[in-house]
Amino acid sequence: MSEPLTFMMGKHPAPVPGDLLYCKNHMWCRPGENGVHVLGFTAYAVRLMQDVYFLEWRVEPGLVTAKQEIGFIETQKATSGLYAPIAGRILKFNTALLDDPGTINLDSYGHGWLFEFVGDLVGTLDSAAYFAHLEAGWDATQRVLKGQINASGD
Repeated sequence: MSEPLTFMMGKHPAPVPGDLLYCKNHMWCRPGENGVHVLGFTAYAVRLMQDVYFLEWRVEPGLVTAKQEIGFIETQKATSGLYAPIAGRILKFNTALLDDPGTINLDSYGHGWLFEFVGDLVGTLDSAAYFAHLEAGWDATQRVLKGQINASGD
């Protein structure tokens, strides 16, 4: 288990729990003892999206490839596809999110989990490596965010 960390997004803290693994697409993975892993959005992703208000799954549980589109999400900031971070088998989706996707905003590391998954966790990052990944991309992310703010203010 790694140390829990907090990445500061300006004035906003984004917790990076030490007991989870992370994917570069800003999903966390809670490895399961029986090989069933739970995945969800990191606090960083939730902060960038700001307010999730619609979620739809586009596949049935089953085999998925890395980067395969598995769903669709609408947020205050954007509408986009959701992609499997790694290859494996989705066992089940958190169907409660279809009725109340706002749970992702309030409890992304708990009740806001996205799906249960079985597969090889090769390529996932521990908390320190994910934190470094966030640091490496933060300047570019800030430029994009500032561009969106300036564009909406015109």
